Amino acid sequence: MFRREQTRPVKIAALVIGGGAPVVIESMTNTDTSDLQATLAQIDGLAAAGCELVRVAVPDAAAVAALPELVSLSPLPIVADVHFNHRLALSAILAGVAGLRINPGNIGGKQKLAEVITLAKGRAIPVRIGVNAGSLEKRLHNFGSVTPEAMVESALGSIRLAEKLNFSDLIVSVKSSSVPLTVHAYRLLAEKVNYPLHIGVTEAGTFFTGTVYSSAGIGALLLDGLGDTLRVSLTAPPTEEVRVAKAILSAVELRRFGPRVISCPTCGRCQIDLLSLASEVEKRVADINVPLTLAVMGCAVNGPGEAREADLGIAGGKNQGLIFCAGEVVRQVPADLLLEEFMHYLHRYLNKQS
Repeated sequence: MFRREQTRPVKIAALVIGGGAPVVIESMTNTDTSDLQATLAQIDGLAAAGCELVRVAVPDAAAVAALPELVSLSPLPIVADVHFNHRLALSAILAGVAGLRINPGNIGGKQKLAEVITLAKGRAIPVRIGVNAGSLEKRLHNFGSVTPEAMVESALGSIRLAEKLNFSDLIVSVKSSSVPLTVHAYRLLAEKVNYPLHIGVTEAGTFFTGTVYSSAGIGALLLDGLGDTLRVSLTAPPTEEVRVAKAILSAVELRRFGPRVISCPTCGRCQIDLLSLASEVEKRVADINVPLTLAVMGCAVNGPGEAREADLGIAGGKNQGLIFCAGEVVRQVPADLLLEEFMHYLHRYLNKQS
């Protein structure tokens, strides 16, 4: 197991970010925040999907007005996301949000940032310094094109200001839509500070492309031991961000969220409809919370042997299939009964484990 970098812990409501706590899954609503009913419905869906921290946009006074009731009714801690107007950030803090995200590149300069930090300190509200490559401060333009050094310097400028005000409840991010730029920036930042890191690849794209880019960037950082909270940024329903985040955390073996279904890519030996079978197994075990590894294999070659690490598995064959447990065949069944017999055996297995 790789070593996670130890960052200082920061509390957002009951959540602990950093300090060796499990990596927190975050997402963001895409509703009009002032539409309380729609925003709460989306947050409820996110919570059901496994989200642990939710960010809402606060672009105007109407959004601020909705925050007190939203905070009161939300099943998840609310982080206010504010750009351009530091007064909205001040108002969000007074409205009782659990955390605040600001972008040092557009909040209005040091004096306004200091006002926000001072009020956050007085209300014990943690602040994420969220640097984006596309909105660096003008003072950093002399770096030329956007560089990891420029992004880190943007974050450090805000961190220094907060530290002068004796405020350390900070979470930091340095995101870009470029995977190499993002990863390099986080590695540089981690050498200079021990604040918890919120990681992600911003503007990653639509579901397929965004999942690939996010997995590459977030996965690289997590395997470096970096990252205390994450968001997978997708042009897709927010619940899809949570689903991908859970898959990434499972892939790097930091957290497990129910069964993992492994399946072979198929070849000329496969004599069953493996794609449909694997998809149906994945669908049927989606509500199981036990961290099992389940294998769906197309033939005996990729069955009990190559999938020996699986707790339970299926191996297809001509007109029949095998059900195996820890590499040992336990049943041979007709192909048309393979799915139902496997699910029956799985539930028996779970009952024995409980």
